Amino acid sequence: MFTGIITAKGEVAAVAPIGGGQDMRLVIATPEGWLEGAAIGASIACSGCCLTVITREADRFTVEVSAETLGKTTLGAWRPGAAINLERALRMGDELGGHVVSGHVDGVGEVVSATPENGSLRLTVRLPAALARFVAPKGSVTIEGVSLTVNAVEGTAFGVNLIPHTAQVTTLGGLAAGDRVNIEIDMLARYVARLREFEVGEHSA
Repeated sequence: MFTGIITAKGEVAAVAPIGGGQDMRLVIATPEGWLEGAAIGASIACSGCCLTVITREADRFTVEVSAETLGKTTLGAWRPGAAINLERALRMGDELGGHVVSGHVDGVGEVVSATPENGSLRLTVRLPAALARFVAPKGSVTIEGVSLTVNAVEGTAFGVNLIPHTAQVTTLGGLAAGDRVNIEIDMLARYVARLREFEVGEHSA
């Protein structure tokens, strides 16, 4: 589990196809000291996608990504030099500063616009129709692993505002119209919608 509070920006150091070219092995470079205490098998959220460490050095770690994950996230388009958001897994007793994030990306959204607004940056993101119903004003959403509060919803698009700190310490400050981003909907919204489906089914039976 994660909180959506990014603690470092990493960089894709190497990309190699595996599994007959269907899967991918990634080497991720990190800031010095950031991996201290991380064990083989540890979970790290990479731009919102929970991945398992299979090897590590002082300033880099290796993960493997399945075809299923590549098909549902932006990871298949990653190339050496790409900047990514990093978060270590939540530990018991850690401060929950964002919201509860699983690291299981629900789908890919598209940035419609990135516009300065007063002192912040306003991002508008369009979602696949199947995900749009889970996003509500003042609810939580995760974009590229970053926990954010939804400010407005219009159709399948929603808007968030980034304070300068968030824009600077994550990759979100560099987004532009047309960029694809990993989206994880609020876990609570997912379960409420599922319960609602059963309630509707019971009443119509």
